[in-house]
Amino acid sequence: MLRWSATTLAVLILGTAGAGYLYYEHLNGNLEKGERSSGDSKARRTEPNAAGQTPLNILLIGSDSRASDKNVALGGGRDTRGNPPLGDVQMLIHLSADRESAAVVSIPRDTRVDIPGCTDPKTGDDYPATNDIINTSLGRGGPGCTLATWENLTGVYIDHWMTIDFAGVVSMADAIGGVEVCVSQNVWDRPLPGVPGGSGLKMKAGSEKVEGERALQWLRTRHAWGSDLLRARAQHMYMNSMIRTLRDQNVFTDSGRLMDLAEAATSSLTVSEEIGTVKKLYDLGTQLKTVPPDRITMTTLPTVEDPQDRNHLLAAGTDAEQVWTMLRDDVAFDDKGGKNGKDRNGGKNKASGKDEKDKASDDPAAPDAEIGVLVQNATRSASLGPVGGRANAIVRSLVTKGFTRAAPDTSRALAEERTAVRYPAADSRGTPGGWPSRSVSRRVPSGSPPTSPVSRS
Repeated sequence: MLRWSATTLAVLILGTAGAGYLYYEHLNGNLEKGERSSGDSKARRTEPNAAGQTPLNILLIGSDSRASDKNVALGGGRDTRGNPPLGDVQMLIHLSADRESAAVVSIPRDTRVDIPGCTDPKTGDDYPATNDIINTSLGRGGPGCTLATWENLTGVYIDHWMTIDFAGVVSMADAIGGVEVCVSQNVWDRPLPGVPGGSGLKMKAGSEKVEGERALQWLRTRHAWGSDLLRARAQHMYMNSMIRTLRDQNVFTDSGRLMDLAEAATSSLTVSEEIGTVKKLYDLGTQLKTVPPDRITMTTLPTVEDPQDRNHLLAAGTDAEQVWTMLRDDVAFDDKGGKNGKDRNGGKNKASGKDEKDKASDDPAAPDAEIGVLVQNATRSASLGPVGGRANAIVRSLVTKGFTRAAPDTSRALAEERTAVRYPAADSRGTPGGWPSRSVSRRVPSGSPPTSPVSRS
């Protein structure tokens, strides 16, 4: 139901700032707003990088609410009109701190997770913590409860949320003017014996441009693909195609098109209150539009079948944790730059044109065997003692990698949520009496071996 991406949002918002005060106020009036978080969450903001930059995370939620005549007409379910809405489409947009890449991660709606205690900001109703499929979180305190659920699941601080319903999807699809999708075989998503429902999508093999209600059918289709996982892939196809469509249309030169898009966007979206004005969305858009299209990566959370209910899913252990770790540590999901060690100039120095690897550092690292490393076991929790032998195990691994001066610190047992590497700041070396430090941290499960040595300093 939700057809958004970082680049798309920017295109929809850009250009409205100069539309005039009255029109600006009109667009502001279109926007519905709500509390950023309405649930218990312990996620903390990511620390700025060396350049003072922080990542940006936006949760996108597609609601199946039938609370209006339009939504009932589009989605059916007249007998469920008064039911709490379900967040059937949920995607997190992660914009890297350097604004050079983005990742879009979907969670299938039937994934069972821990939902924290939430309070509905509109009604004041309290909902106790529970364990249920993630799409029910929307009806237990609104989008702010879904955001808190994601934060607890991922450990990622989420800056904003946006939601859209059936009618909003149709309005946006009409404003865009159609998006091309394709299938490798004929598709007809209709009710079958023992399988009720279906979006009504009927397509012949090949490419087709979908818009309006037809776009909604594409985005809602599940039976034709066979699973929620494949439905997410179809939704990602739509998003990628929409990005290309908007870029090809060059809407910035057509003020009428821009106004139509801005009108549709502000009328279709509900947003968290801290971005609840056109100006704030515009400022957000100026950040989002910097991401190159070929550096937007879309993926779905790795899952396994839920042993309690074969119709539900669970996050797939270490594979899922790897996704969350990459988001928390702002690691690019592609191999085109950023944390993966290549710059966008193919490794060339901008000033000289020489390979970076051929340019000697003014302050090269010492040989591995001369670097002192002190390893502290910080696996203790509030209720459990430290995992035995972790510091010694890490030290042995470091020694085999050439860091022969590594040693365990047995003076104290710490409790740290994330593994940290601390080392003297460059401008403080040799200064007696202190240990000013920087840190590089990432989560390492207590039972896993180390995957890399310490940062050199």
